Amino acid sequence: MEVKENHLLKEYNTFKIEVKAKYFVEVNDIDELKNILLDKKYSSQKKMILGGGSNILFTQDFDGLIIKINLLGINIFSQDEHNVTIKAGAGENWHDFVLYCIYNNFSGLENLSLIPGTVGASPIQNIGAYGVEIKDVFVQLEALDISTGNIRIFDYGECDFSYRGSIFKYELKNKYIIVSVTYKLKKNPVFNVSYGAIRDTLDSMGITELSAKYISDAVISIRSSKLPDPKILGNAGSFFKNPEVSQEHFIRLKAQYPNIVSYKTNTSNIKIPAGWLIEALGWKGKTFDNYGVHQYQALVIVNYGGSNGSDIKNLANDIIKSIFDKFEINLEIEVNII
Repeated sequence: MEVKENHLLKEYNTFKIEVKAKYFVEVNDIDELKNILLDKKYSSQKKMILGGGSNILFTQDFDGLIIKINLLGINIFSQDEHNVTIKAGAGENWHDFVLYCIYNNFSGLENLSLIPGTVGASPIQNIGAYGVEIKDVFVQLEALDISTGNIRIFDYGECDFSYRGSIFKYELKNKYIIVSVTYKLKKNPVFNVSYGAIRDTLDSMGITELSAKYISDAVISIRSSKLPDPKILGNAGSFFKNPEVSQEHFIRLKAQYPNIVSYKTNTSNIKIPAGWLIEALGWKGKTFDNYGVHQYQALVIVNYGGSNGSDIKNLANDIIKSIFDKFEINLEIEVNII
């Protein structure tokens, strides 16, 4: 385990922002993680835990210690003829883990294919796509208490899952480090193709008999057509959450904007796609020097090369202000800004 000084972070964040960390270390097991946290040399340094770097926007150098989590391993905890309980290390690449499950005919994660990041980030964000969220298959996670070094198990109820959030994103932020996550998947699945885009793509592929592999292929095709590959174009995927408004607010908006898109939620509120709002105000495809809003997906802000995080943050704030001024809706940023 080597602690590096003034370490470049461009290759560790999908926005490809050129910043440095005062100290940087990669940990490959829990003992290494505990040792670096107990090291008196770094005890006074502020610390940041880094997974895949796919949900972060750096606006400046990090004046402290960044700990990159490389905890690997996939283990079947228990199984029967219907279900399998599977545990994965926090450092496992998320999409690779999904493909592993599909290869072994374990279903439940196929709708979440091609989401960037690591397993450890999945419960923090309660990642979701195409009608499925992590909370739907979550069993428990193991997390290290930063203050004591002890491992604690969190079950479903203790995680306080919400839309793109959990207790680890709010109340317990920077207090625990997730080291593994356990999911319950199905061997005899009931597939979720409720989102029309999946059904339409499956039809175009000529698929008549559903499988986790085919649904994953459809999701990959959809995401690839809409979202830029962060390996080619710097971005962090969806920059904003889809907002919810009251029914009264939505009725007023519908009267003014008859073509507004909306979705029902399991509450009395109405969800409006943030992408629709952003595109309606002409932001989609706008470029400013070496950054801008993606031409095919208004939810995505991109770094065309050499941009700094502050410019991207300011663009996001300008979009937020314009949405509020026009629609009286507060957009919430999904990306963590450092």
